[in-house]
Amino acid sequence: MYSSTVMDHFRNPRNVGEMKDPDGIGEVGNPLCGDMMTIFIKVGDDDRIHDIKFLTFGCGAAIAVSSMITEMAKGKTLEEANQITNKSVAEALEGLPRNKLHCSNLGADALHLAIENYQRKKEGKPPLEGREGESHMHEHGESCYCPYCDANMRSSAGICENCGRNVPASPFPVV
Repeated sequence: MYSSTVMDHFRNPRNVGEMKDPDGIGEVGNPLCGDMMTIFIKVGDDDRIHDIKFLTFGCGAAIAVSSMITEMAKGKTLEEANQITNKSVAEALEGLPRNKLHCSNLGADALHLAIENYQRKKEGKPPLEGREGESHMHEHGESCYCPYCDANMRSSAGICENCGRNVPASPFPVV
């Protein structure tokens, strides 16, 4: 079900822990699955991420995503790190099961929010609040699927015809 890369990052997470006096913090959560991710960044004068840490409450995929995204962002400029997407995280992990792809969204969202909050702090603006992630996702042109049982479903259904569970509408637009 999971690639060896996912299992390695789950069993041996990199950059885990809270950071003292971070320059930016991004906290996101998914109300459907209960995953919560917090990314902390330290940015140098060269606008590069010199240190990055995470705290995650969630499944093995969420922990692996958090670990991978910190590895991908460390040493990058803010502009480069902002270009890390949910798709690039999933690819770096050698794939995720379709019903776990939302975890890669959370990781990218948390990183982008940490960068945005750093930039707001630098400009003297108040930080943005944490965000809820998508309850389900799909690539453009694909049908929606149930995040519980992975069955395809009509996007407007709201209830999975396969397992009968309520699937909340995504609070954010699907990209």
